[in-house]
Amino acid sequence: MRPHFHAVLACASLILCLVPTCTPAQQQTAGLAVSSSFQPETPLAKAPATEATASVAGTVMDVSGASVAGADVRLMQRDGTQMRTMESEADGEFNFMKILPGSYLVIVNAQGFALFTSAEFVVTVEQAYEVPDISLSIAATSMEVTVRPTDLIAAEQIKAEEKQRLIGVIPNFYTSYIYDAAPLTWKQKFSLAARGTFDPVSMIGVGAAAGIEQANNSFAGYGQGAAGYSKRFAAKFLDGRTSDFLTRAVFPSLLHQDPRYYYQGTGSVKSRFVHAVSSAFVTRGDSGRTVPNYSFVLGDMCSAALSNLYYPPANRGVSLVFNRAAVGLAGRIGGNLIREFLSKRLTRNVPGDEQP
Repeated sequence: MRPHFHAVLACASLILCLVPTCTPAQQQTAGLAVSSSFQPETPLAKAPATEATASVAGTVMDVSGASVAGADVRLMQRDGTQMRTMESEADGEFNFMKILPGSYLVIVNAQGFALFTSAEFVVTVEQAYEVPDISLSIAATSMEVTVRPTDLIAAEQIKAEEKQRLIGVIPNFYTSYIYDAAPLTWKQKFSLAARGTFDPVSMIGVGAAAGIEQANNSFAGYGQGAAGYSKRFAAKFLDGRTSDFLTRAVFPSLLHQDPRYYYQGTGSVKSRFVHAVSSAFVTRGDSGRTVPNYSFVLGDMCSAALSNLYYPPANRGVSLVFNRAAVGLAGRIGGNLIREFLSKRLTRNVPGDEQP
């Protein structure tokens, strides 16, 4: 047993030699490292909240460098959603305070001077922006010339159109009483279509039309009762939404045509009648020229064709497409006659511009 005992002692000694030992200094360093890594965090002091606003200032001068007092100064966002106005001081200075960050234009109008429009500029949070080089030139004539971007003018006109309602209730958004209205961008066409087709009053019209069809048992395949009414309501809803978006947004954007009706308002009854009826077949292009109204014709036919997807099987087919297209055309002509002869007297918030 003794030789075995000596062998075990030798192995134990070898193992102890291989295990690293920690010196007191190393133990102290490790202790410091551990203690420093687990120190409690000290919360940062919160910076006082500041209002995320800025200012826009400048000085209105003429070409000689003299200040111009009493000038009408307008600060307008690029998309036309916000506008503030003030007059320049005696030294020509102006200062718009508490302005939200964003992209702006400054427009200056003073009697005897040409209209001034600044370049577009961006104001950041808490920035005191100084508009450079506001120098007004002498007006060549007394006529005021608008030099604002076309899409900005169109945005203002759309806002005015969205306030137009027959007897203060029924939307009359697609009648332009401004004969030389600015053309719409494709985004504005889609925005106006969505605003009109999802108006609450339009939904009431859908419900009333579905009720009439229910009473007449039109499209008998839908049945009667609540289920039949729901199907008729859904069908009328889809009819109107597809027609509105295709005839007033999709095809007008693709073909660069204006989806609005332009009120004539002057001339003989016959000329106004012809204008109203013909507007279903011709329209104004974005270039200002009169062109065939392909947007309405194609949109009306495509909307009618889509109705084959959800009308009762017994009513589907070519006849449904042409019947719906004919109803759409008759509705467009009837609507134009109302716009031309009745709408201005019954509509609120109508501008006074007419065809010269």
